[in-house]
Amino acid sequence: MASSGIGVHPGCLQDYQTLKLGKKLKYIIFKFSPDNKEIVTEKTSESDKYEDFIADLPEDQCRFAVYDFHFEKEGAGHRSKVCFFLWNPDAASVRSRMLTASSKDALRKSFDGIHIDIQGSDLSEVSYENVLEKASKSF
Repeated sequence: MASSGIGVHPGCLQDYQTLKLGKKLKYIIFKFSPDNKEIVTEKTSESDKYEDFIADLPEDQCRFAVYDFHFEKEGAGHRSKVCFFLWNPDAASVRSRMLTASSKDALRKSFDGIHIDIQGSDLSEVSYENVLEKASKSF
């Protein structure tokens, strides 16, 4: 349970294991339940287009996400890194931003095998280029 008192729904971990082990899902987006008592899965996707993932991040609402990021590393071939995203846009309410920040660890710590943490408050911080740069440095 997070310092905010919010729990993680068991379905979140099941979806993460499907992404991590099955390699069929490309990304998962998580949100707070309507009563703000737990984090739940909002969407799973098999789309390998990074633009689809970015389009699924709301402009004015906070989200958590996991993305199976594939890229080519010069001289090292094809690579894959599982990225954890904290999407905390400036347009979201202050209350929502604080709740999201204080609840991150509850979700993040329940996922083993995360390689990169990305925190973004605007689209430039979660751009493909920014993630590629962080993923390339992690080797």
